[in-house]
Amino acid sequence: MNNIVLQIALAVIPAILAITLHEAAHGYAALALGDDTARRAGRLSLNPLRHVDRVGTILLPGFLLIFQLLTIHRVLFMFGWAKPVPVSAWKFRDPRRGMAIVAIAGPAMNFFLAWVGALLLPTSERGLLEIMTGQFLSYFILTNLVLGLFNLIPIPPLDGGRIAVGILPLELARRWARLERVGIVMVIVLLLLPHLVAGFDPLGDALNTVVPWAINLVLRLAGHDVQSADVGI
Repeated sequence: MNNIVLQIALAVIPAILAITLHEAAHGYAALALGDDTARRAGRLSLNPLRHVDRVGTILLPGFLLIFQLLTIHRVLFMFGWAKPVPVSAWKFRDPRRGMAIVAIAGPAMNFFLAWVGALLLPTSERGLLEIMTGQFLSYFILTNLVLGLFNLIPIPPLDGGRIAVGILPLELARRWARLERVGIVMVIVLLLLPHLVAGFDPLGDALNTVVPWAINLVLRLAGHDVQSADVGI
């Protein structure tokens, strides 16, 4: 029982921190560009309850948590999203570019947090404290990298889609922005594809390729010798 509680805590707390700070970064970026909508709505907050989305913050992480505990008896991966921070793009000097900058801020925060986690990661696990710290930071690094990379998929309403709208030629950007009406359905289909078509998981394959590379990169940037150091990931 204690082990299950520990597994839940080690998975859920990093996910909450990653999602909350991701959304807060959007709001602060918008504020820096002249839009105080998020601040007036009370969304410039580190209180996770202000960012809760029923599907992305409760149902999906809850499903992943229960599924992993029932099948492999441990939590290896958590993922989700929060309620989008409100942004009034018309307040930006250049609304299209401003929205792209606001979108970039979320994944950038996750990559920064992953790097900070790598800086704090113990290079050895000789005692119980080092072991638990290493496990927590490993989850923290992995969760932030997966959340940041997933959000860079160029499908609106994901951040990558809004970045694409900001940098594409105007006419193409307008057409791309229209995908937002069906974008969340496209994202859900990507997540469900391996369950619908056996052996076909383009999103999982892409993440399995990119995430290990990203982990090695943040570890190297944090000064770890990934060839010889036991860093717990």
